[in-house]
Amino acid sequence: MPLQLKLVLIVSAIGIFDTLYLIYNKIRGTEVLCLFFPKKWCQKVQKSKYSKTFGIPNSYAGFCMYTFLFVFTILFAYGLTTSFWPIQSVVAIGFLFSFYFLYIQGFVLKAFCTWCVLSAINFAILAYATFLF
Repeated sequence: MPLQLKLVLIVSAIGIFDTLYLIYNKIRGTEVLCLFFPKKWCQKVQKSKYSKTFGIPNSYAGFCMYTFLFVFTILFAYGLTTSFWPIQSVVAIGFLFSFYFLYIQGFVLKAFCTWCVLSAINFAILAYATFLF
């Protein structure tokens, strides 16, 4: 398997765990651990109106995107599909949304969430792996 596809698998697996952690805390009604930033920042981001897109929690959408990337990359790696554009399309959408939300955190909310920043880093790596590698 090419290094490019391995990178997509590893980063999408990290994204799956990232979003599952957020979903778990959302369902339980518990606060997420806020590493590297003040605790209140993560709560501010998680409880803001920007934590949902079209009424869907961003963590749910992220989980679906990362899971799609993981599964479709395996299918592509084993030759069960020859189309790479669905992977690139999901990465492009995720990249744009992640960096839009990073902008919102920095300039509107003036607070960052560790898990959202991790997702933006993930999608930057995914964009590199799928478009520039």
